Amino acid sequence: MSIKASLFLSAALFAVAAPAALLPAQAQDKPVTLRLGHWLPAQHPLQAGFTAWGAAVEKASGGTVKTQIFPAQQLGAAKDHYDMARDGVADLTYVNPGYTPGRFPVIAGSELPFLLANAKQGSAALDSWYRPYGQKEMSDVKLCLTWAHDAATFHGKVRISKPDDLKGKKIRPGNATMARLVTMAGGVNVQVAAPEARESLERGTADAITFPWDSLFVFGIDKVAKLHMDAPLYVSNFVLVMNKASYAKLSDNQKKAVDANCNTDAALALAGPWADVESAGRTKLRAMPDHEFVKPSDADMAAWRKIGDEMTKIWYDDVKKVGVDGEKALADLKAELKKRDSAAF
Repeated sequence: MSIKASLFLSAALFAVAAPAALLPAQAQDKPVTLRLGHWLPAQHPLQAGFTAWGAAVEKASGGTVKTQIFPAQQLGAAKDHYDMARDGVADLTYVNPGYTPGRFPVIAGSELPFLLANAKQGSAALDSWYRPYGQKEMSDVKLCLTWAHDAATFHGKVRISKPDDLKGKKIRPGNATMARLVTMAGGVNVQVAAPEARESLERGTADAITFPWDSLFVFGIDKVAKLHMDAPLYVSNFVLVMNKASYAKLSDNQKKAVDANCNTDAALALAGPWADVESAGRTKLRAMPDHEFVKPSDADMAAWRKIGDEMTKIWYDDVKKVGVDGEKALADLKAELKKRDSAAF
């Protein structure tokens, strides 16, 4: 799917997600421009998604709230985007909670292996499940949206089909949960954000990475990673968060416009087109003769799932420290995924 087509579809979906019966803009509403910072390149499908989200807010506010987007780490490094929203460096930011290990333990539960089958309804399930937890875990910002990328896997210069293949290998993980998996399997983590992933492979500081499929093309990683484990191992979750002071300065009508686009329907609208693009990337790679898909055997998959079970137990301990019943929280997430037909288990 082209960026233009993705933008058109995103705008259409947000138009459906946002209620049409919001109050008209009042004469006293002061025009506002919200700065939205993210760390993806401008050609990434989410650029179109953020543009459509901003357009939906602008329409709902009667044209008084506009959004200016700053891609490619223009306002700060990828790992700093949560703090940028908290501190007002940007009004809104796109955050990968997994870039700051241990800071957001509850949302990390959705990154456990083999949970989400797809990022469409899976993202809606994730957003619905995390909202009550996020009010506490991310209390120093306004949590707007939560979603995930499509199911992802290992890509690199070495063949990976089972956990033993990670022993002694240098792996760039997509989040802290995958970093834990790499460590448990005997690998060595190379901690770099997505924009630096290609360079780590080219320089040999990483043997493989975890990444969704089409994003390999967006970041140019398809040029250096030719071997791909053919299994939907994990997802990374993301949030769109807003500076509390920026939200407080809005008029009541403008707040309603933002709130109308900070809900589960809006999360689905943002995640859906990107999920389609990532899924198509896998098909695109299959047609390229210089790329090899490595299919894990049943025994290999059983070994991955065994590590996943061990990781789940550790996660239970992690969230217990912040007063959350991990078994109940994970059961609730699985129930939400099943309800939305997006469970991989």
